[in-house]
Amino acid sequence: MLRKRPAPETVGLRLRLMAGAAVLAMGATALPALAQDTAPAQPEPDGLIQGAAYIEADAVTREGDIVSAVGTLDHRALGRFSGSTLRARQFNYDLGLGIASADGQVELTDDEGNTVFASYLETDSDLRAGVAVDFATRFATGASLMAATAVRRSENVNQLNYAIFTPCPICDAEGNPKEPSLSIQAETVVQDEGLRAILYRNAVFRVGGVPVFYLPYFAHPDPTVERASGFLVPIPSYDEGRGVSLEVPYLQVASPSEDWLISPQVNTRVAPFLNLQWRRRFETGTVVVRAGGTYERNFGDFDLDGDGRAESNVDFGDRTARSYLLAHGSFDPAGPWRAGFTAERTSDKTLFDRYDVRSPYQDNGLYYGDERRLISQLYLEHQTPRSYVSVAAFTIQSLRVAQFDPVTPALNVFETDGSLPVVAPLIEARWEPEGPIFGGRLRLKGSAVSLYRDDYVGGPVLRPEIIPTGSTLGLPGVDSRRVSGQVEWRSTLISPMGIRWEPFVDLRADIYSVGDLPPMMGLEEEAITRGRATAGVDVSYPLIRQMGPGADLILEPMAQLSISSDPDLDPRVPIEDSQAVELDESSLFRIDRFPGYDLYEGGARFTAGARATLRWDNGRQASLFVGRSIRDAQENAYLAPLPDDPARLYDPSGLGSDTSDWVVQGSFSPSDRIRGWGHATIDSAGEIRRAEATVDGRWGRRNLASVSYIIDRSNPLEGPNNRNYEFVQLTGQQFVYGNWGVAVTGIADLERDLITRSEVGLLFDDDCYRFELGWRRDNTRVRPTGPSEGVYVRLNLATFGGTGY
Repeated sequence: MLRKRPAPETVGLRLRLMAGAAVLAMGATALPALAQDTAPAQPEPDGLIQGAAYIEADAVTREGDIVSAVGTLDHRALGRFSGSTLRARQFNYDLGLGIASADGQVELTDDEGNTVFASYLETDSDLRAGVAVDFATRFATGASLMAATAVRRSENVNQLNYAIFTPCPICDAEGNPKEPSLSIQAETVVQDEGLRAILYRNAVFRVGGVPVFYLPYFAHPDPTVERASGFLVPIPSYDEGRGVSLEVPYLQVASPSEDWLISPQVNTRVAPFLNLQWRRRFETGTVVVRAGGTYERNFGDFDLDGDGRAESNVDFGDRTARSYLLAHGSFDPAGPWRAGFTAERTSDKTLFDRYDVRSPYQDNGLYYGDERRLISQLYLEHQTPRSYVSVAAFTIQSLRVAQFDPVTPALNVFETDGSLPVVAPLIEARWEPEGPIFGGRLRLKGSAVSLYRDDYVGGPVLRPEIIPTGSTLGLPGVDSRRVSGQVEWRSTLISPMGIRWEPFVDLRADIYSVGDLPPMMGLEEEAITRGRATAGVDVSYPLIRQMGPGADLILEPMAQLSISSDPDLDPRVPIEDSQAVELDESSLFRIDRFPGYDLYEGGARFTAGARATLRWDNGRQASLFVGRSIRDAQENAYLAPLPDDPARLYDPSGLGSDTSDWVVQGSFSPSDRIRGWGHATIDSAGEIRRAEATVDGRWGRRNLASVSYIIDRSNPLEGPNNRNYEFVQLTGQQFVYGNWGVAVTGIADLERDLITRSEVGLLFDDDCYRFELGWRRDNTRVRPTGPSEGVYVRLNLATFGGTGY
């Protein structure tokens, strides 16, 4: 198939060229696929039948198998062959051999989107550059490679002479040429398509056109490679205890589905630390294993002579093996079953802090550990459109500080692992029948769990009534087993006025078996049964009003009335999964506002709230919610002993009184550059119990800032052990001149009047790389080396990757 683009000169020329194109289209050599008495071949994605060619030109001629096309100064000739597109002032194409030669503003684009530019070009049968003068190629990733000459040495090897490679844009927003901010200039560059690598000889690295580094030999993966074996960007860091550190990661790609990351950290003051990572993707799942270790003494700020002052950065104890393991895997074969695991352990409570192990606390399994807690688990899931079952078992290792040492963080007392339960098993299930039942949705739920604890723990696990007075040394940990069943029914009705009514019924029964209660109670093991029935209705009435062109106001008052049987909150039942209550807009209207199963609500309750939302100018909006709950009587079972004063009780939930805390929650986004969110719970006296808020802003093209505030005033104990906290966090960047700017980050502990973490640095950021150089200080109370400060360097390069500290 040969076609042409009509030229504007004369009608006669257009007719002659169209006639010539018709003759060529009927030639068997031009279109061998059409010369056979068989079913026509299917067209390629570009619409051409295999073996066909498409040409647009101002003049097209043919001699044998050679088709010649000539363009003009304003309109280059165009040809499409085998998925590639060729543009040039003039070119010749051999229909039999499938090779081409082109001259004048040559541009060749292959089927993968990579483009080659040249003043003169010869291609092989695969329509790849064989010989090129004034060669330049642009990869689909945006990277560019240019050379005085280019020669295709073999099927997989291209050699470029006097070449420059850059992953950065070489034109500005208006299309004008500019100096790339990062480039590599070399005497010889070899692009090995088999290795998918680019190799340099006598390479000079340039930043903004200025030479800054020289290597006689250098290599990196082709920009189209997602991953390849080789060294990654080194990670420098500094710590008072370790000294200057340099981590040099090496990635070894074993196969398309498997790789290793070997990352030794070399330190000036302590022994090296080796980090390893293995990743493997299977047909139905993935496994990732991280591990690391060293052989060294503990180090930090220790009070060795007992004078109440810590000696800075000293080695302490004997040399021993110190290591960590962070592994997870998930498998999802075809069908309703899924399975997975996590394995997380470390030999030292502060190992991650002392060696700056990156991102050790991740959410990878069915259940997640809190911050500074590691979880090892096995789980199995079965899910269908109407049912769900999960079976799991897990243990937890805590890295949290239970008591801060007044002299030095190196002597902090940590939470013991024996104080946390071993969960084996934990079973959860739910099922919904198809179709409505009595005009509503019916859901059946079941749960079972066994908890085993080695060490004795008082409140809030044990209720105040059974916490023993006096010494608890040597008391065993309380073990418990529970089986629960629940039936939920809910329907939805909408009145002619638009009022939404949702009646509901909830029935629940629990069976507990509790062992190892405090011996002074005279109980060995107790079986406890309890049940609760609840009925009620949710009512809401959304209202909307136009406030002007493109603006409207939505008011949604809502209420809930629920009546339950009296709660049977037996004090012998440990409180394991209902310790932390987060009252917000969504949880305020739940039947049970406590998470888990240990605590639930009974009696008569009335909950009311209202949400107002103002929307204007295509997506800008602001909303506010205020709500509260009232019960028929206060519930003393929700009170818990103060951690530092067990004789005193307080209400950590905000639900123990006959009136709950006020819930206030709002958000706003007055423009596409500013947004904010806030939430607070306020007690009956008007005092804030908990609150948090965040505001994000952007201005200019890349300037941004974010401010977050969080406060907890739920613990009424006065003094330094009240467990309350108040923090402000700020992060932002401001560009001052072109791509140069400053970046700041800070976290302030307002409770202790201390800046816990801070950074300030100079940054350069463009489309090619980001570089930061600055000063940081860490005053956190967990870090065993005490306050740490020093220079930080961050570098992220297009194509080559990046580093943190």
